[in-house]
Amino acid sequence: MTKSYILSILFAVVFITTGLSQKYAYINSTELLIAMPQVKTADSQLETYQKTLMTKGETMEKAFQIEYNKYVTEAQGGTLTGLQMQQKESALGQQQQEIQQYAAEVQQLLGAKKQELYEPILQKVRDVVEEIGKSNGYTMIFDGSVGGLLFAKDADNLMVEVKAKLGL
Repeated sequence: MTKSYILSILFAVVFITTGLSQKYAYINSTELLIAMPQVKTADSQLETYQKTLMTKGETMEKAFQIEYNKYVTEAQGGTLTGLQMQQKESALGQQQQEIQQYAAEVQQLLGAKKQELYEPILQKVRDVVEEIGKSNGYTMIFDGSVGGLLFAKDADNLMVEVKAKLGL
């Protein structure tokens, strides 16, 4: 036998042996997060924050509608000159832009608030999963909720252990 042939066989044996000793597990993070009271609290806080932001937006829209109706009444009544009409239309356009800018700002603020509220929760879950993975010698742990897991016969479901460590 040649030296390269022996090395190839040795490499194949090492590869197969290592592959057989690997442990895999999975968890459904969506199911886990739904079960966590911290997520329910964060959802409630986010909803309250959203309502506060939406109240300001609704106030802006009502003010615009009042000004628009006033403009239409004055324009139809013939009490405005051409220059006054242009000025009022310009002011209404500016109000509309402000409403649109606020709507975009609301989306950014909500995204930032959601990240602020959820990041500590998600970090806690990541830490527990990593701790369980290391202490139990898992090579990989998959998240079954994102569709990345198609077959799990030889994998362990860590949901019970993760919930226990999180006190759920």
